[in-house]
Amino acid sequence: MNRIKNFILKVQILKDTKGQDLIEYALMAGFVAVAAGAIMPGVSTSISTIFSKVASSMSQAAGQGS
Repeated sequence: MNRIKNFILKVQILKDTKGQDLIEYALMAGFVAVAAGAIMPGVSTSISTIFSKVASSMSQAAGQGS
């Protein structure tokens, strides 16, 4: 019985796609930001600052989760 429960749990984990859309939107925003930085060099410092703040927030969140 325990094997069946483990199998069902693994199948449910594989079907979980809740965070997939968020990741796709974040990647698209990143690509747009890189393109904007390439086209308009004056914006690149602002983009760099934003990415640094996001990275800092992600590091703090990862530290709190463990």
